[in-house]
Amino acid sequence: MKVEQINFHHLRYFWAVAKDGNLTRTAARLHVAQSALSSQIQQLEDQLGNKLFEREGRRLGLTEAGQIAFAYAEEIFTAGSQLVATLEHGRQADQVLRIGAVATLSRNFQESFVKPLLEQPNVRLRLESGVFADLLARLDGHTVDLVLANRPPGRELGGRLSCRRVARQPVSIVGSQRPKAFRFPKSIADVQMILPGPESDIRSEFDALCEQVGVSVRVLAEVDDMATMRLLARDTNALALVPSVVVRDELVDGVLHEHCVVPALFETFYAITATRRFQHPLLKTVLARTESDLLGTNPRRDNLTGERSE
Repeated sequence: MKVEQINFHHLRYFWAVAKDGNLTRTAARLHVAQSALSSQIQQLEDQLGNKLFEREGRRLGLTEAGQIAFAYAEEIFTAGSQLVATLEHGRQADQVLRIGAVATLSRNFQESFVKPLLEQPNVRLRLESGVFADLLARLDGHTVDLVLANRPPGRELGGRLSCRRVARQPVSIVGSQRPKAFRFPKSIADVQMILPGPESDIRSEFDALCEQVGVSVRVLAEVDDMATMRLLARDTNALALVPSVVVRDELVDGVLHEHCVVPALFETFYAITATRRFQHPLLKTVLARTESDLLGTNPRRDNLTGERSE
């Protein structure tokens, strides 16, 4: 089959149904008969030699071939809209970058990562949070352009995803000012702590470290969401185990204090993209940032003792 044989009118109808997931509703929106819409999609499937839809209850889901066709259709018609806008208005059309971030990821880090986009004209950012596995599936299906996470993807997606480490942040124990200096690990037994949930890599490594040095932790709360952890650290007398970027503003304002840097404990930030021949042009902008740009300048620390140097 040659590319000139593809009926792009049929492809647009397929694209519309794929976005909506409902043939009847799409037919009504496009003001065409449902039978005509179904017939034209059938003709496209015959041309491509693959079924594009499969029934999922009341909804039409995409087959593997349908997912590939939808990804290309999305690029084709998005580029067409940008071309029309550019020629009609004499300016570059808005570029949209879709970023998915793991729900537990620091909001401060996310803000730092996307900051260059917010300063550019004609750029529209779509930032969504979600579960790691779901975001990777959406990235593989080309419905997001990049995923921010604190772990790399597994090998099950093969060479379809590309992952780079963009920053690594030491993990600290922070909280309100205390009358006595905090010493790790012996001071752990004297305080209540707010910790990441059991599924967190930071939590499992911290638990292993505490077991290794023989200290017991008095847990006040286990919190998956870093924004909530920041609020609890600010509004209680407990100490929180967080990367300092999470509470960057509170540390600068003196609302919270960094009592120690936990030795050899880090959170790593990854940017994950789909392996594509033509990458989104805005990805180069956000991936060019340095670690210091993303995390800010931190106070000097004594890496041997884990105590903060004043």
